Amino acid sequence: MARIQIERAHALGKEAARAKAEKLAHKLKEQYGLEPSWSGDTLNLKRSGVKGTLKVAEDSLRIEVELGLLMSAMSGTIKSEIEKALDKALA
Repeated sequence: MARIQIERAHALGKEAARAKAEKLAHKLKEQYGLEPSWSGDTLNLKRSGVKGTLKVAEDSLRIEVELGLLMSAMSGTIKSEIEKALDKALA
């Protein structure tokens, strides 16, 4: 299993960052079939072979993703795509 961890600082405040995370989750569901669910300030994302969390804080977003065996081979590409999507969402 591969593990991806990405953290980005922001100056949006928790509510605005949460709204951006919600928008990103909707996009991930449409494009990759990830099922989002909120638990407090943590957005849980899940699908076969992938599970992850996006934690929203006042001044940062932290993403942790665990990839199953088949998806692990593509971890570099997946990390790059997550970073691009996150940077675009926070712009």
